Amino acid sequence: MQKRPSSLTRWLILPAFLASTATLAENSAAPERQAEWNQRLERAAALKQESAEQQATGKALLEQNSTGCYKKFLVNSCLSDARKAYRQSYNDAVRLESEGKAIERQVKKEQLSDADQRRLASARQQEDELQARAAEVKAERQRMADEQAATLADKAKKAEEGAQRKAADAERVAQKRADHEARVTAKKESAARRAAETEGKAVKAAN
Repeated sequence: MQKRPSSLTRWLILPAFLASTATLAENSAAPERQAEWNQRLERAAALKQESAEQQATGKALLEQNSTGCYKKFLVNSCLSDARKAYRQSYNDAVRLESEGKAIERQVKKEQLSDADQRRLASARQQEDELQARAAEVKAERQRMADEQAATLADKAKKAEEGAQRKAADAERVAQKRADHEARVTAKKESAARRAAETEGKAVKAAN
């Protein structure tokens, strides 16, 4: 009988395969989702860059305006207007930075949620595959046990048949021997009778 590869052997590499596929699933978001995140993160980075540039420009303008105020008659009023303009520019810059950071936080939150969902789905898939693996291993063990039992039963049957043939052969040999001995005995008895008859006739003839 041709020996086929055991399912037990085939399943030896499954745990490593499941681990690698699970890691891949956890680390890989849908391409369209990742592209949308990247686009939003680029928008966030642009807002933060604009904020930084606006703050730098505002500070430089404040210093320039403040210096110019000392050349004017109403110095304090000029300085107040310069600081007011700076605060407005600064608040706008902070708003841009906050908007950029809010986008980053939201994207990060979505990425974490997406990773959690993929890990959960991967864990469920891995559990299903492990259960399928356990079922196949159990079936393979049962098949091997049934095959072994059938082999043992076949050997026992052949041994019994061999014993029966041996007993039958021995019985035939014994019967042949008995038949032979019976024929030899019969011949001896017949010869003895003939000898006795011949001897009797000779005795009568002599008298």
